Amino acid sequence: MPERSGGLAGTPGTIDRFIPHPDVAERHAANVHAPAELVLDTAEHFDMLGLPGVHLLIRMRERFLGAARAPERTVRGLVEETLRLGWGELARTPGREIVMGAVTRPWEANVAFRAVPPERFAGFAEPDLVKIVWTLEAEPLAADRARFVTQTRVVATDDAARAKFRSYWTKFGAGIVLIRKLAVPAMKREAERRWRAGGATR
Repeated sequence: MPERSGGLAGTPGTIDRFIPHPDVAERHAANVHAPAELVLDTAEHFDMLGLPGVHLLIRMRERFLGAARAPERTVRGLVEETLRLGWGELARTPGREIVMGAVTRPWEANVAFRAVPPERFAGFAEPDLVKIVWTLEAEPLAADRARFVTQTRVVATDDAARAKFRSYWTKFGAGIVLIRKLAVPAMKREAERRWRAGGATR
């Protein structure tokens, strides 16, 4: 079964270089019967926004905040989709880990993401923003088994942004966590399906 833990339950790793002391931290994990390289490849190219439950939660946010409806999308993988939305890749270890990050104001109806270069991310302090980092990680457990982990951390750049984010998280945090809880088992199933079908990576 997938596991989820809040607070600072995640083990130290690359993410600590970018947000060592978050205001919010989430960690979700699952053991997968597939090699680590295949697991990470599946996660990177997974169509998370294509999951019906995820799509519904995003539409609910749009309606609640009065956001403009997103245009019809072309199916993309998770990393490609987030890069298109303005995120940046902060770090990558081939076959093991991808770290993505952005600054944003999630409390705005039409949220926009902006990439910050990796070397500037930890010290970035432009006011009235939050910094968000999330990871895709695959730890080998055996030749055909891996531990998949995704971590998300958020920290505000000042007290004003922190107050706005706390209000936003009170309203939408449960839905954001639910998206991870829907996505992790779906990624697990897809990685195991691909391994049973022959296990080729892209």
